Amino acid sequence: MRWWKILGLAGVAGVAATGVVIARAERRRQAYTPDEIRTRLRARLDEATEDDRKTIGPAD
Repeated sequence: MRWWKILGLAGVAGVAATGVVIARAERRRQAYTPDEIRTRLRARLDEATEDDRKTIGPAD
């Protein structure tokens, strides 16, 4: 019966740890201003289009 208690405590600790990770990620996500998000998305788009140009080659 004792191992059930240990298993239950481990489960509770796992749920708590998951909640901490989710809360930390949410705080980090909400810390960006809309302008920062827009700038980051545009930079990622530019990187993606540059990679596409390299793999596709010159237009015919």
